[in-house]
Amino acid sequence: MELDYVTVGSIVNTHGLRGEVRVISKTEIPNERFARGSEMYLQGEDGRITDKLQVASSRPHKQFWLVTFVGMETVQAAERLKGMDLCIHVSELPELEPGNYYIHELIGLSVVSDEGETLGVIKEVLTPGANDVYVVSQPGQKDLLVPALKECILKVDRDKKEMTVHLLPGLREMNQ
Repeated sequence: MELDYVTVGSIVNTHGLRGEVRVISKTEIPNERFARGSEMYLQGEDGRITDKLQVASSRPHKQFWLVTFVGMETVQAAERLKGMDLCIHVSELPELEPGNYYIHELIGLSVVSDEGETLGVIKEVLTPGANDVYVVSQPGQKDLLVPALKECILKVDRDKKEMTVHLLPGLREMNQ
């Protein structure tokens, strides 16, 4: 994906004959993001940003959002959107409270321990439930899984692109 864009939904199928598509939401504010008049970009399977779309209508349905876009009022028009992602420019993201970060801001951060040991680089953020888990890629070793808990995450320095962590007793052993 192009670095200046973040995914807010994935189009998984069409719905009905009037151009609706089934979207799996990847945003915490789907009511705003998929509101009538909202604009977003299509991202193709090759990762390139293509068309700009405007939402004509939307509604929640089971675990999906059913969305139609201006100018795409037929199932044939909607069919070509299957498998594509819906993105927005990072400048459209709302500001977060201090201490909160978007996943794309964390990916690529160097991770160091509070004892000064370089641990690796965050390559992925897992969201299994109670708290996020940062997957730290360690050269020549298994990935280190660091829970996103206040006791573990001591500091995030966006300017230095670095996260300082405290490894709780037994954390390394759990990851081996």
